[in-house]
Amino acid sequence: MHSSSCYFILRGLSISQIQKFMPKTWKQSVKHVDIQTSHPSPTSSDSRKCSLITHGIDNESMIDNLLISLKDFVSQGNLFRAFKIFSSIRLHASSTASDDIILHPISSLILCCANFKSLRQGEQLHAHVLSLGLDQHPILVPKLVTFYSTFNFLVSARSVTENSNIFHPLPWNLLISSYVRNAQYGEALSTYKQMKNKGIRPDNFTYPSVLKACGEMLDLDLGREVHRSIADSCVDWCLFVHNALISMYGKLGDVDVARSLFEIMPEKDNVSWNSMISNYASKGMWSEAFDLFEKMQDEGIVLNIITWNTIAGGCLKIGKYKEALKLLSQIRTCGTHVDAVAMIIGLGACSHIGAIKIGKEIHCLAIRSLCDGFDNVTNALITMYTRCRDLTHAYMLFRFMEARTIITWNSMLSGLAHMDLSEEASLLFREMLHSGFEPNFVTIASILPLCARVANLQYGKEFHCYITRREGFNNYLLIWNSLVEMYARSGKVLEARRLFDLMRNRDEVTYTSMIAGYGMQGEGRAALKLFEEMNRFQIKPDAVTMVAVLSACSHCGLVFEGEMVFKKMQSVYGIVPRLEHFDCMVDLYGRAGLLNKAKEIITRMPYRPSTALWATLLGACRIHGNTEVGEWAAEKLLEMRPENSGYYVLIANMYAAAGCWDKLAKVRTFMRDLGVKKAPGCAWVDVGTRFSHFLVGDTSNPQALEVYTVLEGLTELMKDTNYVSHTDFVSDDELVEEIG
Repeated sequence: MHSSSCYFILRGLSISQIQKFMPKTWKQSVKHVDIQTSHPSPTSSDSRKCSLITHGIDNESMIDNLLISLKDFVSQGNLFRAFKIFSSIRLHASSTASDDIILHPISSLILCCANFKSLRQGEQLHAHVLSLGLDQHPILVPKLVTFYSTFNFLVSARSVTENSNIFHPLPWNLLISSYVRNAQYGEALSTYKQMKNKGIRPDNFTYPSVLKACGEMLDLDLGREVHRSIADSCVDWCLFVHNALISMYGKLGDVDVARSLFEIMPEKDNVSWNSMISNYASKGMWSEAFDLFEKMQDEGIVLNIITWNTIAGGCLKIGKYKEALKLLSQIRTCGTHVDAVAMIIGLGACSHIGAIKIGKEIHCLAIRSLCDGFDNVTNALITMYTRCRDLTHAYMLFRFMEARTIITWNSMLSGLAHMDLSEEASLLFREMLHSGFEPNFVTIASILPLCARVANLQYGKEFHCYITRREGFNNYLLIWNSLVEMYARSGKVLEARRLFDLMRNRDEVTYTSMIAGYGMQGEGRAALKLFEEMNRFQIKPDAVTMVAVLSACSHCGLVFEGEMVFKKMQSVYGIVPRLEHFDCMVDLYGRAGLLNKAKEIITRMPYRPSTALWATLLGACRIHGNTEVGEWAAEKLLEMRPENSGYYVLIANMYAAAGCWDKLAKVRTFMRDLGVKKAPGCAWVDVGTRFSHFLVGDTSNPQALEVYTVLEGLTELMKDTNYVSHTDFVSDDELVEEIG
């Protein structure tokens, strides 16, 4: 019995017991030694020697088979069986002096614990490694760093790395990349410095993570130092390191250096091109990004969806909405999968230009791609439908959403505000509050302009109080700009100015709202003074600001000042005049009676005049009695066949004043043929809790009798103040009656 126990060294386990759970393939591979048939009967001494030899062969074969089994169980993630096999390997390996036998099993098990998130078993293995004195082994140290990094136990991972005496950079690389992955960029850089202080040379796996950390920390000095270290090192040129350098310099704002590095690359991949395009995009250098994109196409490089989305997003940002949609079409033509980001960009472009047909096609694509369940896609769809004035589909999407977010509510509220549906927006806002959602700055900024447009100052004041009571809104300039705009557009310029003066931060939007408010009130000098202050504080005006300044000059008859501002637009402010700026100049000259100048600017401008522009000139000609220019404008306006009945009234008045009765008849024929009808005039009054609407000739209101009695009284008061209406012109009602 003693010799048998010594022979197996299994502490109570026999080969037969182990063979019960051994696979058949193992049994077939075991080398049997038949002593009796191979040799004559040995002596007791020879028998003992043979037993030892047989034991060594069987033990070695057993360990080999156990290692194979362990590998299988580890690959299957069966930790329980893997650890049982490991226990058997330890028992068989105890008869050997070398720890190499259990080294690789421990390494495999540590990785398995990391992959299958088994913290307790992994820590037990680490303790076993320490007890065996293998904690410095170059195979196990990287595995332990990986294990602790998997659980974000980076303090333990760092402790393992720092306590090792390994001069290979692998464990340090793993630790640095873990810090970067967890956005602990400062720790990553300090680990890199500690690694170099220990005399460990970084390699091509070290630099990408370190360069990313430099970019995120905006540490240009260290980034340049790492760049010099790469140049001075003996490591071979590496595409990944070079891509990381381009990305880092882009994040640090040194786009020129990034581009020079890009140009000298002996080899480029999609990451190289995307990094450079993203660098230009982050700096708003869209022209350079578009050029590089075209070059990428010319060289026949396969574009991935990230590149497409970056360029399409750039088109959306700078107002090239049709180009963004063309790119979306090209993505599909190239066979690239259109992802949710591309769909959102496309829907955003449709929202701006009212392309509801394309928007619906993207909606169908989202359904087929199973992207319609994504909240951000649904929110973009709601915005698209509301901006395209398809409230039915927007409302259906909104109501069918199971879990709405504040962004969803904002999308719907913004759409209603865009359509000037103040009552519906107010009801939805109350519903949002009752649903437990707290409005954010986007919510308030969406509704405040609506309060200004529909002259509902009471709601605006309530929102102002709501904002003031919550400190969280103090740093959102967008909200305070909306408040200034609301008061200014409602005619409360003093309140707007008081709020303007209290603001610590102002931008071009703040000044534009205030300038527009002064302009509407006829305070052109105050508007120009504010514009000068804006320039003095080096706040760059935009195209909208220039419209506000020119309109203020127009309303106040400041012709010379308006001309000076218009001349400086491109030379001083770098703003190319748009159609709306030419509209302002025509209005400026028209109000001042300089109709020939107005005609000259129309003929010289690089845009096709709009119906509104011709109507502006026509109205000015009527006021100043210039029938020559007026007839010219009337002919041009008729050629455009507008649907607005008010334009035909203007034309009819022009011909009536000039005595051109045949042309007046032509206007009536135009209106009849085109089916132009005049929408009834509408007015509303705020009665405290709601708006009450009134149409011309409307008797449906329960208080119609009292209303008309008050109107008759107001008419008498107008007569008492010597108000005289113009009777020498054709009224819109008369014109419509005549063609009816």
